[in-house]
Amino acid sequence: MKEPLKPITPAKNWRLDSWQEKPAGQQPVYDDPSELNRATTALAARPPLVTSWEINSLRQQLAEAQAGKRFVLQGGDCAETFDECNSTIVANRLKVLLQMSLVMVHGLETPVVRIGRFAGQYAKPRSANTETRDGLTLPSYRGDLVNAPEFTAEARRPDPQRLLRGHACSAMTMNFVRALVDGGFADLHHPEYWDLGWLEHSPLADEFHRVAGNIGHSVRFLETVTGQQPGSLRRVDFFTSHEALHLPYEQALTRQVPRQWGWFDLSAHFPWIGMRTAELEGAHTEFFRGVRNPVGIKVGPGMDSDWLKGLIRHLNPDNEAGRLVLIHRLGADKIADGLPPLIKAAKATGSPVLWICDPMHGNTEKTANGYKTRKFANIQSELEQAIEVHAECGSRLGGVHLELTGENVTECIGGARELTEHDLTRAYKTTVDPRLNYEQALELSMLIVRKHQSLGL
Repeated sequence: MKEPLKPITPAKNWRLDSWQEKPAGQQPVYDDPSELNRATTALAARPPLVTSWEINSLRQQLAEAQAGKRFVLQGGDCAETFDECNSTIVANRLKVLLQMSLVMVHGLETPVVRIGRFAGQYAKPRSANTETRDGLTLPSYRGDLVNAPEFTAEARRPDPQRLLRGHACSAMTMNFVRALVDGGFADLHHPEYWDLGWLEHSPLADEFHRVAGNIGHSVRFLETVTGQQPGSLRRVDFFTSHEALHLPYEQALTRQVPRQWGWFDLSAHFPWIGMRTAELEGAHTEFFRGVRNPVGIKVGPGMDSDWLKGLIRHLNPDNEAGRLVLIHRLGADKIADGLPPLIKAAKATGSPVLWICDPMHGNTEKTANGYKTRKFANIQSELEQAIEVHAECGSRLGGVHLELTGENVTECIGGARELTEHDLTRAYKTTVDPRLNYEQALELSMLIVRKHQSLGL
């Protein structure tokens, strides 16, 4: 029987709108505040996207991951678009995460917590508020929740009505994912749901066939021995996450619920704070100080030990298990030196934390022809180094955070099919950051298992 998590106390001197008294980075500038107010008022009356008991279930599972009893797989698009809110794309995103998680469950012999980076990933931080082309300056594209990517004054105008459309698309995505999961889409008895067309090109084909065969054999053996078909083999828990960037949107979907104390951000199970908005005295830290969701923090090379300690104390003053996830994104060339002092700093606070590696964002580069890309070799290197460094520091890497898609895109260089810069022109579809395609994502899951096995973890 699971030991229930200890209750915590409400955040002191916190209100739902107290973040508005702090400096808020990465917020769009709306030309009509009254229109924004009408949109957020309408949003606050709409049904929530997730429930408090789902959030509490995830918090329990993250606490178990902190204790080494689970591994977390978090993945999805860098930035969703409203146009991609369709059944095929949603099903393919879910499919690749399920496939990756089954490889990990089999190889790591550990339950996997599945968290989709979708059903709400519609806002993106930008390095500048404006963009200039051919002498014309317009607001930067900040994701479909704010404006559109086309470089026109009409498209780039921050439109509050997009908040309502973002909620609708998130709700449709979440509804479809729940229907798929509950309806047996994750059923281990049906390997025909697994798209294996890429295997003919992959040197990992034999290994993947072996994993799939072993899983099927184990399922049949269990059913033969028990005389039952366990329901857990037909469905899985699945949670949603997004970077909680747009604070008026997050506030509108943060609610108090019956028979629970405190406030829950019901826009997603697991919101995270990006590096660009993780100031100790900033609005994002203030807002998430007061909600009961588990919260992630992106940790980049610009974050020192004192900053990290301050964030942990602000966001988890009661040292609550399952509350805090640290997602480091340092880069393949910086992680060996940068990660150990951060691990030491987190330990010094006494707070339980879950460490997850994001090997994507620290390895972004531009090609000679202007494409933003990532090399699979660097992604693999950072992830393998992360596993090694945590083991050497007496810590544990408890998960991975990936930008990926279930589509056959060509946005990251390398992998089993050895994509080159020339291949980028063939199927480069992302609006912001390059993603692993379905083949590269599955390959990476196998490499994670191999690395753990080689170190005896």
